[in-house]
Formats: sequence, C-alpha cells, structure tokens
Amino acid sequence: MSSVAEKLQRKSQRATATKQVRLKLVYVDFWSAVKLSFLIAITLGIILIVASMLVWVVLDGTGIFGKLDSVLQDILNEPTFSVTASFSLAQVGLFAVVVAILNTVVGTALGAITAMLYNFSVRITGGLLVGFTNN
Repeated sequence: MSSVAEKLQRKSQRATATKQVRLKLVYVDFWSAVKLSFLIAITLGIILIVASMLVWVVLDGTGIFGKLDSVLQDILNEPTFSVTASFSLAQVGLFAVVVAILNTVVGTALGAITAMLYNFSVRITGGLLVGFTNN
C-alpha cells in the first residue's frame, strides 16, 4: 500500500501539458470600472496628502525654510518675510486635500469615460485578444 504522499509525489513527476487559451475582451462593465477608478483615485489622493505634509515637515525640520527666509529677505528687502507664515502646515494640508478631492472626481470620471469608449470601440475592433496558459 502506498501512502498519500507517495501518490502525490508520483503525480507531480508527470509532465503536465501546457494548455493555452485565447480569449477576447469584448465588454468592460461600466460600474466596475467606475468603482475601480474611484478606489485608485482615493488611494492616490491619500498618498498625495501624506506626501505633501511629509515634505513640508522634512523641509521645516531640516531648516531649509529658515535659510530660504533669509535669502528671500535679502532679495525682496522685506525683513518680516517668512515662508512658514505664508505656507503653514495647515495651509499645505488643506491645499493637498482640495487637490486630492479634485483628482478623485476627475480620475473617477476618466475611468468611466475610458470604459464607455472601450465598449464603443469594441464594436469596430472586435475586442482585445488575451492569451492565457496554465503552468
């Protein structure tokens, strides 16, 4: 009597035939494309907000804003000019949130338009041919 492990070992030693399948993508579901583009746009918006605030914190922490203040005070001849007063962390964060919201709306609309255009173009082109294999 052979054990289950021996049967599985013999089974894995056989050469498996590679099977190829060629399929045509002839339809993209509109609402699935909208939901996916919305999720991608939300993710990119969160990344934008975090990255912009992180860049501001790093620039402030390394003292680059102070050096930039002194250079701009010399150029503009204004002794009270301050970059951090003009661009505070709250202002940078709020601007990043506004840009992220706009990007989310535009990205979702572009995903919907792309799905509609693909579905319309399939009538002319016949769809996208995709090949799959099992390994």
